[in-house]
Amino acid sequence: MSQFPPTRAAGLERMDAFVPAMGRRYANGRNYDRGPGNHKAVSTLSPYLRRRLVTEEEVVTAALDAHGPENAEKFVQEVVWRSYFKGWLERRPEVWDSYASGLDADLAALDRDRRLSRDVARAMDGQTGLDCFDAWAEELVSTGYLHNHARMWFASIWIFTLGLPWRMGADFFYRHLLDGDAASNTLGWRWVAGLHTRGRPYAADPKNIATFTGGRFAPRASDLEEVTEGLEASEPEGLPQVRPVRAPRAPRDGAATAILITDEDCSPERFDLDISGACALGTLAGSHLRSPLEVAPHVHDFEAGALADTAARLGRVPDLLRADHPDTLAKWAHAAGAEQIVTPFVPRGPMRDWLTEAETYLDRQGIVLCELRRDWDSAFWPHATAGFFKVKKKIPALLGDLVAA
Repeated sequence: MSQFPPTRAAGLERMDAFVPAMGRRYANGRNYDRGPGNHKAVSTLSPYLRRRLVTEEEVVTAALDAHGPENAEKFVQEVVWRSYFKGWLERRPEVWDSYASGLDADLAALDRDRRLSRDVARAMDGQTGLDCFDAWAEELVSTGYLHNHARMWFASIWIFTLGLPWRMGADFFYRHLLDGDAASNTLGWRWVAGLHTRGRPYAADPKNIATFTGGRFAPRASDLEEVTEGLEASEPEGLPQVRPVRAPRAPRDGAATAILITDEDCSPERFDLDISGACALGTLAGSHLRSPLEVAPHVHDFEAGALADTAARLGRVPDLLRADHPDTLAKWAHAAGAEQIVTPFVPRGPMRDWLTEAETYLDRQGIVLCELRRDWDSAFWPHATAGFFKVKKKIPALLGDLVAA
């Protein structure tokens, strides 16, 4: 979408423009949702960070250089939240599997329950009659973006006031958000529902909405359901055990290499890769994997633009691949004479699921899939075992090793 040009240059320009506001101004204004076109107190960098057109290290370094650790603290913490969620899902991959299978069950229920189907359609179309909720639905669909506070209010109203399945709300977001990723989206909705921090759901409060929308919306207390408990009873078994972070397979020196770019990481030039010596370079489109339902065109367009921009920066014309049948990679790499495919690390989510299937076909051709994981992820993910507070305490020490402040 024109509001978010899908290039690294556009992301860096947006970052540079927001650097003066990354300190106290951000801390004081970040909770205010001013509405479409007026999100000036937040960076709106998330679509670029999600694809690493701009990296976490870059924005955190810019914030620390301009404002110092104390004044930049809130901004840095918000950047780290995305890393925390990714690490948490890597440590508990069953939570993603449960979301995906649960969504399939919820979608099947729509075919059997006409009232539920009608109510979900009204919510997604912004036709509930609740002004704030309907406005947020329209903004999401038309712009691909929502202020973080609005996302929390929206999810709470969807779950507790409208009584709709939380996974269908998460799917609605995931199909439309330009910055949607499996971890932040799934775990954000679980957090509101009281499933992430169990027994502590997030309640949309009328006074809070009125205050932090600057009076644009003023729902009555009777408009919103009082939230007394979350959905933790729906998962009586509790959270799965914490697993070790999955270790990527390292590339082999001297092997014929095909380089693969997905929109999980669009800054491959930051790795030690021999682009010119690769036997093939491919970009793999996978936004359609986000949902069994139709994914918004602007999400596909941003992915396509980001991948094209990445290939252009690498100076090679790529082979354009799409994650359809999982034998796609094997056919491509075999035709190029590759012995291994090297790609930046792909975390838990639909693309990782697809690659896992694809590895069966790669194995048959004797081709190995190798991944390169960033130092940033290797630093933060091992600590994402419980709530954010555990990671938050370690931010200064971890950044001391990662970022030149």
